[in-house]
Amino acid sequence: MAVDKATIGHIAKLARIRIPEAQQEALTGEFNNILGWIEQLGELDTEGVEPMTSVVEVRPTLRADAVTDGDCRDQVLANAPEPAHGFYAVPKVVE
Repeated sequence: MAVDKATIGHIAKLARIRIPEAQQEALTGEFNNILGWIEQLGELDTEGVEPMTSVVEVRPTLRADAVTDGDCRDQVLANAPEPAHGFYAVPKVVE
């Protein structure tokens, strides 16, 4: 797959960025290099290779699932600027 100046312009429009005409030619070469590297990666034999989410083996630390005191409505509502009827009151945003 090759990228041309029209594709660079389209990508810039989608990203809502302005790319001067002089830089579009340089970006065309850079995009084509990146796509060439991706095509090289596609040629690798990855049969039998396990997918990974990180380059280091990390196990998440787990905590005991314990019920905590959740009956603290009054303490939570103390942070509200204007509580109403036991709930947070927020301004109307829909007309």
